Amino acid sequence: MLEKALTGNRSYFGWIAFLLILLGIGFQFYLRQLSYGLGITGMSRDISWGIYIGQFTFLVGVAASAVMLVLPYYLHNYKIFGKITILGEFLAVAAVTMCLSFIIVDLGQPSRAFNVLLYPTPNSVLFWDMVVLNGYLILNIIIGWTILGAERKGAPPPKWVKPLIYLSIPWAVSIHTVTAFLYSGLPGRGFWLTAIMAPRFLGSAFASGPSLLILFCLFLRKYTRFDAGWEAIQTLAKIVTYAMIISVFFVLCELFTVFYSQIPEHMYHFTYLFVGLHGHTGLMPWMWICVVLALVALVLLINPKTRNNETTLPIACAAVFFALWIEKGITLVITGYIPSPLETITEYSPTVPEMGITLGVWALGFLILTILYKIAITVKEDEAADAH
Repeated sequence: MLEKALTGNRSYFGWIAFLLILLGIGFQFYLRQLSYGLGITGMSRDISWGIYIGQFTFLVGVAASAVMLVLPYYLHNYKIFGKITILGEFLAVAAVTMCLSFIIVDLGQPSRAFNVLLYPTPNSVLFWDMVVLNGYLILNIIIGWTILGAERKGAPPPKWVKPLIYLSIPWAVSIHTVTAFLYSGLPGRGFWLTAIMAPRFLGSAFASGPSLLILFCLFLRKYTRFDAGWEAIQTLAKIVTYAMIISVFFVLCELFTVFYSQIPEHMYHFTYLFVGLHGHTGLMPWMWICVVLALVALVLLINPKTRNNETTLPIACAAVFFALWIEKGITLVITGYIPSPLETITEYSPTVPEMGITLGVWALGFLILTILYKIAITVKEDEAADAH
């Protein structure tokens, strides 16, 4: 089926070329980082996790969101998701690939990744994060490719793939749960030390991933012959609505607990985030942009008229995606370090090489996603043509 990715119009190949250029730029910056070290980034002794780990955290959620399609379609026989389940599975493949890439670039020396295999430590959350991420990637590749191949032949999928599908459902929840435990298991960081970190992660995941998928479906509906179906898109929109409401509710619970209890070391992080702390306001603009986007998204999604409108729905989904990208991809990681346990403030901003590498990894993910979607859509179109 890979040959289907080698055919397309000028726009398709132009997009591929654009992604390859971004990937090349990012790789050049990565070679500089490989030679010089992580000193080329904005990270320091006081802030050892930056934009790389922020993007990793956000993208784990995007990957986990595939379960919101797999569970209704395979477990509850919700046939309306028949056309787009494969898109969710391939989105998970691209997202996990980006997650693993961000971990590699954050390690400095990629050979250090083998230490997890050479010296396994089951008592470490990082060890289990490696297990669940790689396992989820393999599961989605096998499931997605096998089912697509069966569709291409006009045959039912083999029976052995069914247990893998059922296994992928709790596995999807596990990848973001284990990632949340990386943060909530650190007692010296008050911002992350909360029992609802994992539920917060899952709530935002089930909003960000499906919102991105809706944007893809609307784009494909407009510029290709593939139509996921308006009912399927609207069902996804309802999932996004409820997940976004829950995600915002969890954040409000955190704010109430922190400020009602008046525990200083917990209050400092949120104070820095929303109004600044001792003159330091590096993340305050980002946080307020996140708040505005979240409010816009909720207003447009809760109202059935705007949620059912093909013009306002993509605006709402884009607002959800970028609001949660700011929350998980920027503010969550960095704010955990400000202030430090010794109450010192060291602000962080990514350097040009760091942003170039980040852009390169995103380009890699979109390149993989574009190729997989091209194959899937071509198979779906051929299947529809044969049916007629």
